[in-house]
Amino acid sequence: MTYHLPFLGSQGEVQVELPEASPGLLHEVVRWQLAARRRGTASTKTRGEVAYTSKKMYSQKHTGRARHGDYGAPIFVGGGIVFGPKPRSYDYPLPRKVRQLGLRMALADRAQQGRLYLVEAFEGVQGKTRDFVAWLRRWNLEGSLLLVTRNPLVAQAARNLPQVRVLPPEGLNVYDILHQDLLIIEKSAWDQVSARWGSL
Repeated sequence: MTYHLPFLGSQGEVQVELPEASPGLLHEVVRWQLAARRRGTASTKTRGEVAYTSKKMYSQKHTGRARHGDYGAPIFVGGGIVFGPKPRSYDYPLPRKVRQLGLRMALADRAQQGRLYLVEAFEGVQGKTRDFVAWLRRWNLEGSLLLVTRNPLVAQAARNLPQVRVLPPEGLNVYDILHQDLLIIEKSAWDQVSARWGSL
């Protein structure tokens, strides 16, 4: 589908061809992203790792009680854990073309809803948070915002605002696009992002 992406502060626009968003594919890409972000540091001790003596509790026979080996057995409080988590990576492979298609679909979703804007330059933003807040008010931008730019002064000005997430163009991803209310991309960053689609 053809989308017309407007520029903030001018009458210009960029015409771009983007595929229609597929909820199933977007879900798969987001699931892959979140799995890769998991720390995977949960760890439990097996019966061989708990700090208990390995001495047999009591005689095997002639006690009238169930036979047991040691206090570290999983059946006892404080004993080892059976099949508990160990440090691991939750990452799994996802084809590059699927990831690229997901990115284009996420952009199409925001463009279709009128929540994607381009900007030539951030006028008046010189590294101060108040400058960026004033810039947001000038264009009546509210809600959470994903800002894609390489301008270090803009990134510095926006980093203290909890509702604003700043990414370089190479860091643009499906999860952050869908997680924020608005997406604003600097024109130079947009050119770099669209150049990544050449192999599709």
